[in-house]
Amino acid sequence: MKQAIYGLVLYVFLMLPPVASLAESIMTVHMHMQMPLFVIAGMLMAPYLKQLFPGFFSKWNHNGIPGILLFFIIMVYWMLPRAMDEALAYQTVEVFKFISLPFLAGVPLRDSWNKLGNIGQNVILVSFSIISGLMAWLYIFSPTQLCNYYLKVEQITLGWAFLFLGLSITIYFVQQFFVDRSQYE
Repeated sequence: MKQAIYGLVLYVFLMLPPVASLAESIMTVHMHMQMPLFVIAGMLMAPYLKQLFPGFFSKWNHNGIPGILLFFIIMVYWMLPRAMDEALAYQTVEVFKFISLPFLAGVPLRDSWNKLGNIGQNVILVSFSIISGLMAWLYIFSPTQLCNYYLKVEQITLGWAFLFLGLSITIYFVQQFFVDRSQYE
């Protein structure tokens, strides 16, 4: 229950207009801080929601694949430059961001992660590493400005942040082969 309260507090805090405006004013903070924090808020609320609706999660996400696919679709959607622009231009899209990231990405990720097993988790890690590399290439080397609300220099900075994220995921993935996980479980 404590986790759910922390998640709810984080969720409400992120939606406060001054906090949301500040986070959305810098492209890298918008993509790599605000959006992941919404996902984390959803992950913190997931155990409470699973208690509240046990039949829903066991029926629709019993092996974790539907939940992780939903997480994957939502995350890839919010990586698109147009989605970021529309979140700033249209209030309905911003509301969709506030709902989709915690409840359609964070909750399914928490519910699905342990159900996937090692192979499924590794597929997700490799996929996000590759997608981060592609997004880095897109944002760094695009000859045009991709987002109307951000400067090109912010776009390039975001690309380098994607490259750092992709490399970090790759390093985490590789280190798993050298660490005995059973000692920590």
